[in-house]
Amino acid sequence: MKKISSLLAGILCSLIGFAQGPDENQLGAWYMYFYNAPFKESNWGIQGDFQYRDWRGLGDREQLLLRTGLTYRPKDGNIMFTLGYANISTGQFGDEIDNPVVENRIYQEAMFSNTVLKRVLLTHRFRYEQRWVEDQDFRTRFRYNIFVNIPFEGKTLDKGTPYFAFYNELFINGERDIGNGRRVQFFDRNRTYFGLGYAVSDTIRFQLGWMRQTTVDWQKGQLQFSMHHTF
Repeated sequence: MKKISSLLAGILCSLIGFAQGPDENQLGAWYMYFYNAPFKESNWGIQGDFQYRDWRGLGDREQLLLRTGLTYRPKDGNIMFTLGYANISTGQFGDEIDNPVVENRIYQEAMFSNTVLKRVLLTHRFRYEQRWVEDQDFRTRFRYNIFVNIPFEGKTLDKGTPYFAFYNELFINGERDIGNGRRVQFFDRNRTYFGLGYAVSDTIRFQLGWMRQTTVDWQKGQLQFSMHHTF
């Protein structure tokens, strides 16, 4: 009898977990604002982003992410270092199910750019995160993102320039044990993005694109609407 009860409980838990999983065929949406503000006549500055992510576009929160960091650019160096903090609340899939999981995160990153074929603008970002996720043990994660911007005309993203945008970001977990007998794989997720952008000024750009996020358990497409602002 105990074996049957355990089996039924396991099946029930599996069904609940499946019901709460995201609909892979439903297009979601991310709304994002990125900023970068160097301090005048200084190598220091701040940068960050605010993002609202929705499982279906609007009305079913996936995540609210608030992130900011202190930046440093070495003199005559083509690299920027950041030490930052992020607060993330993640909701469950489904209109009537939320119970967000809260995460606090500290991160360090290095970002540098280069140009190939005269007009292919590349940016490389390496990020290391220390994560305190609700109801989990302390975790870390490694991330690498390559951004590619190609102006339709000219060689830079000056005012009035339309451009093609692409990025791919790989996430690798630093730990596999996350507490209470739970384990994760080294591979956390991958994001691949294609979009179009337009520089409305030398300091403000807008992008619209599509991103495919792949995790161990599911894959899902997301529309991305983003504003990129340099002060």
